[in-house]
Amino acid sequence: MNTTIMWIMAAGAAAGGLDRICGNRLGLGKRFEEGFMLLGATALSMAGIICLTPLLSGLLKQFLVPLWNLSGLDPGILGGILAIDMGGYQLSMELANAPSVGRYAGIVAGATFGCTVTFTIPVGMGMVSRQERPLFARGMLIGLGMMPVSLVMGGLFCGLGIMEILLQSLPLFLLSLMFMAGIRFFPDQMIKGFGYFAAVIGFLTTVGLTAGAVEYMTGFRLLKGLAPIEEAMAVVSSIGVVMLGSLPVAEILRRLLEKPLNWAGKKTGMNGNSVAGLLMGIVSPVPAIAMMKEMDDRGKVVNAAFLVCGASALAAHMGFTFGTEPDLVVPLLLSKLAGGLCGAAAALLLTGQADGSNTSLQKGECDNDNHHKITGA
Repeated sequence: MNTTIMWIMAAGAAAGGLDRICGNRLGLGKRFEEGFMLLGATALSMAGIICLTPLLSGLLKQFLVPLWNLSGLDPGILGGILAIDMGGYQLSMELANAPSVGRYAGIVAGATFGCTVTFTIPVGMGMVSRQERPLFARGMLIGLGMMPVSLVMGGLFCGLGIMEILLQSLPLFLLSLMFMAGIRFFPDQMIKGFGYFAAVIGFLTTVGLTAGAVEYMTGFRLLKGLAPIEEAMAVVSSIGVVMLGSLPVAEILRRLLEKPLNWAGKKTGMNGNSVAGLLMGIVSPVPAIAMMKEMDDRGKVVNAAFLVCGASALAAHMGFTFGTEPDLVVPLLLSKLAGGLCGAAAALLLTGQADGSNTSLQKGECDNDNHHKITGA
C-alpha cells in the first residue's frame, strides 16, 4: 500500500512537472511550484527544533523523566505535545522506553494533538476575525473531543493495546480538556497564551538553525550535542519531495470530486466554500482557515473540527512519515482521516442545519438565530 501511495505521489509530481514545462495550461504546474516553495517555510519552522532535539531530550531526561517514570507512563509521550514535523517525532524516540510508544507518540499523537496545539489553534485563532472566533473555537472543541478516535486507531497500528493507548495518552487527554475549557471560557487569554508558546518555539527554532548553520560552515560548536543540520535538512527535503506530487494530486482530486462535493454540501446545509475547505485542509490548514471568511457558519465549525485530526494528512505529515517511518504512512492517513471525519460528522450533528441556501456569508444574510444556535452562544 505504501508503494502504491508513493507511485500516486510520483504520478502527481510528473503531471505537475510536465504541465509546468508546457506553460501551466492545466494549473497543475502551479501546484507543483507551490509544493516546492513550501520547502523553505517548512525548513524554517522545523529544522532548528530537530537540531535541538538531543539537547531538549537531555534536559528532560535529567529533570522530568525520572519523575515521569514514577507514574508508570512512558516519557516518550511527552514528544507528542510537539507537532510531528516540529521535533515531536525525534523527541519521542529519544525519550521513549519502548520504541512502539515512541512511534505512537511521535507520529500519531504528534500529527494530531501536537499539530493542533503548536500550529492549528494559535494560527487559526490569530487568522480568523473576532466575529468568527466563537465558531472556530467551537469546532476546535468538537475536534478535540473526537481526537481519541485517531489516537486509538493509530496506536493499534503501532502495536499497542487499547488499554495501553488510553493509559499512555492520559496526559494528552487531560491537556485536551484544559485547552477545551480555556477555548470555551477564556478565548482571548488562550490566544495570548498560544501566542507566547509559538514565540518560544520560534525562538528555539531560530537558535537551533543558527547554531547548526555555524557548525556546518565553520566546524565551530556554539551548542554542544547539537544534531547535524544535514540530518534535519534531509528530513525537510523528504517532505518537500512528497509535496511536489501531493499538491497536484490534491488539485486533481478537487476537480474530480467537485460535483459530488457540491452535492454533499447541499445535503449537509453547507456552501461550496465550506465543502472545498475540507479538501484543502487535508493538504494544509492555512488555506482552509483563510477560506473561512467565505464559509457559512456551519461550515466554519465543521472545518475547524475536521482540522484537529485531518490537517496536512496528504502533504507535510505524509511526507515526514515517508522519510522516517514509511510503514506507518497508511496507518497515519487512516487514523487522521478517521478522526477528522468523525470530528466533521460530530460538528454536523451538533450544529444543526441552517435554513436552506441561507448559509452563504458572501451575501451577508446569515440568520441571527442560526448563528446563535451554531456558536452555542
